[in-house]
Amino acid sequence: MSPTSYQLLHPAMFLYIKIRTIAAGFFNSYSELDCKDIICFFAKQIKFQKMSHKAGFVSIIGKPNAGKSTLMNALVGEKMSIVTPKAQTTRHRIIGIVNEPEYQIVFSDTPGVIKPAYTLQESMMSSVQGSLIDADIILLVTDIHEKYDESDVIEKLKRTESPVGILINKIDKSTEDEVKQKIVYWQELINPQSIFAISALHGHNIAAIMQFILEHLPEHPPYYEKDVLTDRNERFFVSEIIREKVFKLYEKEIPYSTEVVVTTFKEEQAITRISAEIIVERDSQKNIIIGKAGSMIKKVGTYAREDIEDFLQTKVFLELFVKVIPDWRKKDNYLKRFGYEQ
Repeated sequence: MSPTSYQLLHPAMFLYIKIRTIAAGFFNSYSELDCKDIICFFAKQIKFQKMSHKAGFVSIIGKPNAGKSTLMNALVGEKMSIVTPKAQTTRHRIIGIVNEPEYQIVFSDTPGVIKPAYTLQESMMSSVQGSLIDADIILLVTDIHEKYDESDVIEKLKRTESPVGILINKIDKSTEDEVKQKIVYWQELINPQSIFAISALHGHNIAAIMQFILEHLPEHPPYYEKDVLTDRNERFFVSEIIREKVFKLYEKEIPYSTEVVVTTFKEEQAITRISAEIIVERDSQKNIIIGKAGSMIKKVGTYAREDIEDFLQTKVFLELFVKVIPDWRKKDNYLKRFGYEQ
C-alpha cells in the first residue's frame, strides 16, 4: 500500500506518525514518546513563539550638556548618571538596563562628543564610538538652543545603519516656532526614523521615545540577568557621587582636573566604611579642593555621604583624601588604572 493510500485510509494515524517523526529530531529518539509527550512538546513551542522576547542596545549620544544624562535617568527610572550644569560631566560609558517580561533595553549614556585635546578626552570619544558600533538604536540628543557645530556628531551618524531618533531637548525653554524650525532642520539634514521634541528634565515625551525604541528593538534573548540594573558596581557609583559634588561645588578648571578613586569599601553590619582619593594635577588645585581649614572638602564629604547613604540604603562613614598626580589626564597608565577605555 502506498503512503498516499495509507494516509487516506488512516489520516489520524498518519498525523501521529508525522508528529512523532518531527519530534524525533528534537528528542533524538521517539521510542519512549507517547501522545502526552508530543502534545506537551508542541504546546511549549507555540507558547515560546507567542512569548518572543525583544532585547537590544540603545546608545544616547550628543554634544556636551545637551541633557543626555538627564534623559538616561528618566528612561531608566533611576539615577544612573550624575547630572550637573557643567559640560563634559560624563566621562565613562554608563549602562542602565530596563527589564520587563517581554523585553530588555540596555541604554548607554556616553560622554559629550568633542574634538579631543588630550588623552582622557580621546578615551572618552573611544567609548562613544564603541557605543555606536554596538547600537541597535541610536538616540541623538540635541539642545534646541545648541550654539556649537554638530558636524562631528552628524558625521558619526552617517556611518550607521541603525535606526536613529532625534531628540530636541529643553523645549520648556523655547517657543513653538523654534521647535518647528528645529524639526524641519533635522528632517532635511539627516532624515531620521523619528524626531521628538522633549524635555528630559520634566519627563515630556519620554513615553513616546520608549514606544519608538520598542518598535525598533530586535527580537533577542536578554543580554543580562533580568534583575540587573547596570554593569557597574557600587564602588563606581560611589566615586561618581563624590565627583558630582566636586563638579557642583568648584568652579572653572578644578572639576575637569579631578578624578575620584575609591580605595576602601568595607561593609559592616551597621555601617559601610568608605575611603576615597580626589586626584588633582597640581598642588594649587589640592589647596582649592581642601579649602581654608578644610572647609571645602568637609562640604564635599557631607553632601556626598548623604547621597551615598541614600544610594546604599545604609549608614556610611566617608573619608576623603586629596592626592596630586601631575598631568594624569595625559598618561595612559593612570587612565587605565582609573578605568578608562584605551
